[in-house]
Order: sequence, then structure tokens, then C-alpha cells
Amino acid sequence: MSIRGQEQVEKKYDPLDTTLKFVNRRNDLDPVSSDDGDDCLRAEMSCGHAVTPDSLTQWCRSQLDEGIYKFRCPAVVQGTKLCNALWSYQEVRRLADLSVEEMQHFEDTMSCLAAADYCEFQPCPQCRTTVERKNLSNLCVRCTICTADQKKTYQFCWQCQKQWKGPGPRSDRCDNDGCFNRDLQLLQTCKTISLPEVEGVTHCPSVRACPTCGMKVEHSQQFCKNINCPRCHVQFCFVCLKLKRECCKTSSPYKICPSGVAPRQTPIPVWQRK
Repeated sequence: MSIRGQEQVEKKYDPLDTTLKFVNRRNDLDPVSSDDGDDCLRAEMSCGHAVTPDSLTQWCRSQLDEGIYKFRCPAVVQGTKLCNALWSYQEVRRLADLSVEEMQHFEDTMSCLAAADYCEFQPCPQCRTTVERKNLSNLCVRCTICTADQKKTYQFCWQCQKQWKGPGPRSDRCDNDGCFNRDLQLLQTCKTISLPEVEGVTHCPSVRACPTCGMKVEHSQQFCKNINCPRCHVQFCFVCLKLKRECCKTSSPYKICPSGVAPRQTPIPVWQRK
């Protein structure tokens, strides 16, 4: 179902639309559905799997909610193996029959997620122009606008948002009073939690930094100890901080790791984007 204006409308393909390839088989995104007949036309995606506009919209929305902006086909092709074919946004927009409001939501969300993946932006504290930090291990950032206006180099601290003081480059802090990493402080002072469904885990820091990209994440305290990072999409163990594929070699997802609970993190990993 989709929202168009104030009315909830069920999406249906136009049977006279010759730009779509209609197929008479089950909906691969919802194989248990009993929908059939002309009232529920299915169209074929580029990967060969059948969808309805509602099922495609719902699947792609769920992906955006999980921080995933590249849409892949979730249809099962053999056993538990997924199709995983990459769909273009243009194809999704067309076959999901996105409304104007839905397109706005999709495109705004996709832009924000893509920007978070590939770059970091922040306003210059002096001129408020948006500045990109390309070197994520250096807190000393140069504003080209202020440098041109002042006819001398203007640099500010990405962390404390003050004019840079002291030598650089540095990854920990500048020499301004009160310059400290708030994310690191949170990792050091957050409360501890238990994971009720993981045997032996009773005192684990409630906030962790993803070992791949450094994003702060929390555990829902439900299900197993592994967690999926919403930014880099790497799965890791919230308890020992090893990647899931490494942790699972020596322990069950529902038991404490042989190395126990990893201590509170002191450095925050820097994402080495490729």
C-alpha cells in the first residue's frame, strides 16, 4: 500500500502499459502470497524475477530503513542462495510505480546515505560554507573560502569547530582547550548491558564503534551477539569486536566468545574507503 495525498491507494499496474513485461507466475518478493488474476499483475524485473508495485516498494523501503541505498533482488534462486542482482533506481522507480512523495523520500534518503558512505561534510565555523573532509585521519581542515577571503590559510578543527591551534596534521585533537573526542568519551563512559539471549554476556559496553568504519552502534539486546553496521554494512560481534566470520570460527552466536567481552575501545577505527 502507498500514501498518495491523504488517501491510501493500492498500487496496480496498467494492463495496457506496453513498456512493462507482464508474467503469469508468482510474486518472487512474496512467494507465499495468494494474489492472482488481472487485479494483481506481476511485472518482470531485469533479473527475470516477478514483482508487484507494492511488494517492490515495500522491499526497497525496508532497505532504506536499514541504511542500504543500492537495491538488490532478494528472490531465492536455489536453496538459500539469493539472486542479489543489482537494480538501478530508474528501474525501481518505474516498476514500483513510485508516487511523487515516494520519489522525494527515496531520492533524499539515497543521497544522504551515499554522502555518508563516501565523504564527510561540515560547515566551516567562520563562513558556514560546507566543507568536505577528505582525510579522515586528520582533524585539521582547510576552508578554501576563508583562505581566499583572508588571503592567508584558514584552518579549523573538525572536532571542536574552532580555528586550528597547534601543529598538524593530527587525528586526536588540536591544542584548543576543551578539544576532545565526544564519541570516544561516550565509548569510555556508556553504561553496561547484558545480552539476555547470549549465554554468559552480562556486562558489555552498551555502545561500540564499528571495527571497520568507526560508526557508533548499539545492540537491541535481542537475538544473537552479531550486529550489522548501518553505514558500512559489515557484520561484527558486539561482544569481542571481531568480524562475524572470524568470531563464528570459535564460538556460537548465542554464547560468549572464548576471549570474553572486549574492553572499552580507546581508539576509534578510521574507515579506509576503497
